[in-house]
This record gives sequence, structure tokens and C-alpha cells, in this order.
Amino acid sequence: MGRRGRELDCNGSIRTHRGSRLILALVVLSMVVVLPLGASSTEEQVRQLAAELRCPVCQGLSVADSPSKMANQMKDLIRERLEAGESPEAVKAYFVERYGEWILLAPKKEGFNLLVWVFPFLGLAGGAVVLFVVIRRWQKRPQAAPASVDSAYLEKVRREMAQDQS
Repeated sequence: MGRRGRELDCNGSIRTHRGSRLILALVVLSMVVVLPLGASSTEEQVRQLAAELRCPVCQGLSVADSPSKMANQMKDLIRERLEAGESPEAVKAYFVERYGEWILLAPKKEGFNLLVWVFPFLGLAGGAVVLFVVIRRWQKRPQAAPASVDSAYLEKVRREMAQDQS
């Protein structure tokens, strides 16, 4: 072996370690950059799932928004299950199995729950139809014919107006 960072290979030519050091530096750098990205995607999944689940303690808030200890434990459990390799759907199914569909902030769009998703749109459409019919009837109502005025009375009013202006 020659100088530091150089060695002789089988053929007697000098080989440097510069290339291997560069590769090692790139591998370390990619691990430093990629590992936090993976962690942030897991954290994003935790936040997203927690936003879809209702907190059992503060029933009006999602697990993501709730300050309760129970919500924090649920977020930790979500994180553990995601890191163990479970899919977000499997984690959600776990909570539904444990607490029932009540735990979901937005009900599934199937079966009887479909009415919850459809009725608001039906109500808006029905209101629009009623409004349209009322406006059409209002516009089609015959105009009231002007009342007939006695020509003698009209002449009297004109004379009085002419006197007031003079």
C-alpha cells in the first residue's frame, strides 16, 4: 500500500479511495435527506387519519384537534400501527371495530348513511325548484289594469295644477 487513500490493485496500478469516499458521502447525505421525508409522510398520515376520527372525550372535535389525553393516545396508536406497516384503511377499520362507525367524523357513503350525503343536495334542488316556480308565477300574474278615471275629475286636477304653478 502506498500513500494514504491509494493502494495497488492486482495489476499493479494505483487505485484511489476518492470515488468510494464520494459514494459514501452521497449515501449518508441521501439517508439524512430521505429519512426525515419518510417520517414526515408518516406524520402527515397520522394527522390525516386523526382528522377523520372523532375524539371519544370531546365528541365535537376530531382526534387531531382534541387536547385530551385520550386523543393523544389515539394519535400515538395510529403512529405505531402505521410504522408497523398497516395501511391507513386498516388503522381506520381498527378504530371502527373498536368504537363503531360513530368514531368516524364523516359517515361512510353507503347504505343508510348515504341519505346523510344525498339529502342536503336534494333539499337545495327542491328549494331551487320551488323558488323557480314562485318567480315564474309572480312574473306571469296579469298586470292590474289602470283604474278608469272620470275625465271631468282629470280636467279639474289639471286646472288646479296649472293654478299652483302660476
